[in-house]
Amino acid sequence: MPAKILDGKALALSLREGIAREVSVLAQNTGVKPGLAAILVGDDPASAVYVRNKKIACEKAGLYPEEHLLPTSTSQETLLALIHQLNADSKIHGILVQLPLPSHIESKAVLQAVSPEKDADGFHPVNVGRLVEGDPVFVPCTPKGVIHMIDSTGLDISGKRAVVIGRSNIVGKPVGMLLLHRHATVTICHSRTKDLPSIVREADIVIAAIGKPFFVTANMVKQGAVVIDVGINRLDNGKLAGDVDFEHVKEHAGWLTPVPGGVGPMTIAMLLQNTLESAKRFAKQ
Repeated sequence: MPAKILDGKALALSLREGIAREVSVLAQNTGVKPGLAAILVGDDPASAVYVRNKKIACEKAGLYPEEHLLPTSTSQETLLALIHQLNADSKIHGILVQLPLPSHIESKAVLQAVSPEKDADGFHPVNVGRLVEGDPVFVPCTPKGVIHMIDSTGLDISGKRAVVIGRSNIVGKPVGMLLLHRHATVTICHSRTKDLPSIVREADIVIAAIGKPFFVTANMVKQGAVVIDVGINRLDNGKLAGDVDFEHVKEHAGWLTPVPGGVGPMTIAMLLQNTLESAKRFAKQ
C-alpha cells in the first residue's frame, strides 16, 4: 500500500488558525500582541521570499510583524546595534535573523547577540543548552515542526528506532535531541557514517536533512516507516526536490512528507507558535 502523505500545508493551516485564536484572546485579556521582528541583510532572493512569507503568516495570524531589510554593505556593528535595540523593545517578543548573512558578518556573534528570551529560532547557546537538558524555552522551528508531523501520524515515538541523516545545528542535532527526549533510540548519520543504508533500513522513523536530492532511496527504507524529508534542493530544471526519492519511497514508507508542501509550512507555523509563547511569558511578568 502506498504511503500516506503528510500534508504540511494542511497541518500548518490548522496550527495557524489555533494560534490566531490564542493571539486574539491574549490581546483581549492582557493587551499584549505578539510581535516578531525579522532581519534580512542583503538581497538573496530565497531569503527575501522566506522573510516575506513569514510576514504574511504573521499578519494572517494577528501577530505584529516588523521587517528590517538591510543592504549587503551593512556592518556587523550596525547589525548588532539593531539587535540590541530590538532586545529592549517591549512590543517585540521574537527576533529572527535570516541566514545566510554576508561573508563579512560573523553569524555566531550575531545569533548570540539576540536575547535568549526573544530567540524565536532557538539558536542561542542558552536555548541550545536548555534543549539538551530537556527543559527548552524555545525549540528550533524546523525540528519542532518535524516532531509535530510525526505525532500527527498517531505513532508513539517512545521505544522506536529513529535515524536522522544530517548533523547540522539547525536540524539534525536538535531533532535528534527531541526524539531522544521522547524516548526513541536515535542514530545520527552523516558523511562519515559507514554503511549508512543498512542503518537507515532499521529505522521506524527516518528524518532526511542532508541537502542532497533523492539521497534516500526505496531500498533504504523499512516497510511502513515514517519518513520526514527536510531537504529542499533546486534542480537544474528549476524544480524543487527533497532529499528523499519521493516517487519510489512512497511505495515502501507508511507515512511520507512531500517537497514542497511538507516540512516548510510547518517551520513558519512553529515560528509563530514560538513568538506567541514568548508573548505569553512576557504578559505574565
